[in-house]
Amino acid sequence: MSTSVRIGPEHGRLLLRTGRQGVAAQAGHDLTIEMTRWSGELVLADVLTESTLHVTVETGSLRVLEGTGGLKPLSERDKREIGLTARRLLDTDRQPQATFTSTKVTGNDESGAVDGTLTVRGQDRPFHLTVHHPSEKIFRATGTVNQSEYGIRPYTAMLGALKLTDSVTVEAEVELAGIQR
Repeated sequence: MSTSVRIGPEHGRLLLRTGRQGVAAQAGHDLTIEMTRWSGELVLADVLTESTLHVTVETGSLRVLEGTGGLKPLSERDKREIGLTARRLLDTDRQPQATFTSTKVTGNDESGAVDGTLTVRGQDRPFHLTVHHPSEKIFRATGTVNQSEYGIRPYTAMLGALKLTDSVTVEAEVELAGIQR
């Protein structure tokens, strides 16, 4: 037997975390970006390995929450400009969605993994999520995306002296209140 659960922003958060590198890295910021429009279906099976997950994210829904480090704090204008640049790099006008579809689920009551296919900018690549289950109804998943694998050239400034790292950390936290396991 299995239980199908619809998930989205009303059940949790989907965050992207970037890093910086280069000789002028101290001038830039490590960013936390929230994807505000996403939805999915989690099918929880009695046998964990038969569970599935499918998530669709509207790539244009990104919102810069904060930037740590840097020579000065990010202003609201800076956050908006970073958001515009990120939408351009993600080509959100032509590729408005990213999707993840699981192919394998493993683990136990405390932790596990979800492997599947992540599609960004029309490019499919294998993607691995490590899942933790810190409380009865909370699930946290983390994974790493290399932008270049999806045809995204990481942002650079100051003639390349400041650039984002290729790897971006994806963090999701979902609360499944009212679900019997």
